[in-house]
Amino acid sequence: MKKILITISLALMLVLGLFSFADARVIKVKSYYKPSTGSYVQSYYKTSPNRSKLDNWSTKGNYNPYTGKKGYVNPYRW
Repeated sequence: MKKILITISLALMLVLGLFSFADARVIKVKSYYKPSTGSYVQSYYKTSPNRSKLDNWSTKGNYNPYTGKKGYVNPYRW
């Protein structure tokens, strides 16, 4: 009985852990005109803001699915 309880607990922790690492949400930023510089900025996609540095497209180990560029920022350097 004790082994079954431990197995169920470990499985539950694994499932909950997988949900915490879900894909970052994507936000589309609309194109706009920047009057201060007189330039036009094209629309682009970015990850939604959160407290994690590990899910950003510019972080090492990740890549931007829209441009194919690999991440270059070390997430552990402050």
